[in-house]
Amino acid sequence: MSVGNESDLVTIPNMLVLGASVMMEKLPFAVRLMISAAFRTFKEGPFLTKTVGELMWGYDSGLVDFLNKYLPGMLPTKGKFGLFAEFNNSNTGLFNVFTGKDDIRKVHKVDLWNGLTKLSNWGTPQCNMINGTAGQMWPPFMTPKSTLPFYSPDACRSLELVYQKPGVMQGIPLYRYVAPKTLFANGLDYAPNEGFCPCRQSGILNVSSCRHDSPVFISHPHFYNADPVLLDAVQGLSPNEDEHGLFIDIHP
Repeated sequence: MSVGNESDLVTIPNMLVLGASVMMEKLPFAVRLMISAAFRTFKEGPFLTKTVGELMWGYDSGLVDFLNKYLPGMLPTKGKFGLFAEFNNSNTGLFNVFTGKDDIRKVHKVDLWNGLTKLSNWGTPQCNMINGTAGQMWPPFMTPKSTLPFYSPDACRSLELVYQKPGVMQGIPLYRYVAPKTLFANGLDYAPNEGFCPCRQSGILNVSSCRHDSPVFISHPHFYNADPVLLDAVQGLSPNEDEHGLFIDIHP
């Protein structure tokens, strides 16, 4: 849990400007010139200072309004701009899942996502597979040899957790499944992940291919299970499994 308040002011790279700059690289020169002029008009620079609450839940931006008006569809957001501005009541797509009526081992397994049986934004057939469930439940009768595969629209890919240890919570037996270190490993450290490249250091997943080519990456908090080079570049990080590891506890 954070020890700060949502009213705290922080200065970070201007994600809106950086993202728009990358997305406009392939646009005609006249359009790029117009967007650059808009940056100056709305006094948008490479860095911005906002409260934590504004960055998380959204803030009004003249630049967003301008781009949505004159270049509709360029940005994935409308109205307020923030990291989680559209996550409340968000639509992650239409999932068609099996009920398990004919085979309990298929309960909640994804058949189609938005009408698709596979993705197209990654570089290999394996990486484009839509595997497992939608992430809310899994088939019963699990064993330590079982894994937890699921498709995550936010990560734009299928993920798989592996068994770590048994446990008990309020008298209920459970199995703990965790993210393996290879989950966000790059293609050099873990060959099956080559299809998720272009890659950087292990520990971060490049999802720009499904985020309108904006420079967006996913990682564990504090770069847990990541290349030490990433940790050395940021002061104040202290990754540990208890606080920053991804896990799901399942009653088998």
